[in-house]
Amino acid sequence: MLSTLESILLSVATSEAMLGVLANAFIVLVNCADWVRNKKLSKIGFIHTGLAISRIFTIWIITLDAYTKVFFLSMLMSSNLLDCMNYIWVIINHLSVCFATSLSIFYFLKIAHFSHYIFLWLKRRADKVFVFLVGYLIITWLASFPLAVKVIKDIKMHQSNTSWLIHLEKRELLINYVFSNMGPISLFMVALIACFLLTISLRRHSRRMQSFGSGFRDLNTEAHVKAIKILISFTILFILYFMGVFIETLCLFLTENKLLFIFGFTLSSMYPCCHSFILILTSTELKQASVRVLQGLKC
Repeated sequence: MLSTLESILLSVATSEAMLGVLANAFIVLVNCADWVRNKKLSKIGFIHTGLAISRIFTIWIITLDAYTKVFFLSMLMSSNLLDCMNYIWVIINHLSVCFATSLSIFYFLKIAHFSHYIFLWLKRRADKVFVFLVGYLIITWLASFPLAVKVIKDIKMHQSNTSWLIHLEKRELLINYVFSNMGPISLFMVALIACFLLTISLRRHSRRMQSFGSGFRDLNTEAHVKAIKILISFTILFILYFMGVFIETLCLFLTENKLLFIFGFTLSSMYPCCHSFILILTSTELKQASVRVLQGLKC
């Protein structure tokens, strides 16, 4: 039986998850409608669609995982459902972060202005950069699965032995957990670098505009600011997501502390929900479509 605070927190996390599903489904529908209408899907539309689909699966996986661990933990540990959910989560989590990183690189290559030959080389070969990301994603999948299998086996083996958390194996679990997530972490670092370079590009562009005596913000400045807002929000929300998943993993050894586990679920649900709404509000096409939907519902 859950306490009042646990019930409230679980309701908040569930609401976040459901809103995230609605927001991502909306992004998929808008981009698919645009695809049917124009007979082609733009690069940004493809990234938005892939990101939204992967986040829908992410939300369902972490929600199903949270509810089964809160209400049916003993049954979960005695079945293979935990293994299946964790393996699916490894695949979907890598895919979601890969699409988010692709979005960051897309903004960087399209908006930033640098005269360095490496940037110009990457800008001319943007399609190859995305192919490289896909190849890197497959490699990290293959590298992460053995470690993910070991982490899952360690959790199931030591779940009933809470004293194990105090010993050296705790450090081993932490190391294996971090290394099994090296793919998403490294992709996240690429997104951080793209955000940092976009900030430098905006600063240089602002100085050029001031030297020309322009006192207003031009379209390029607006594009820089919008992209930086999206990347910063992704950075903050992904850190919260990673913290939430890590808290949920540790709580498998603290089965009595359901409040901490539900708090981790709440943190992990914020990323696929809030960032999708930010994408809708910062994309002209998605924002116009959402206004039309709201007007239709109002009528």
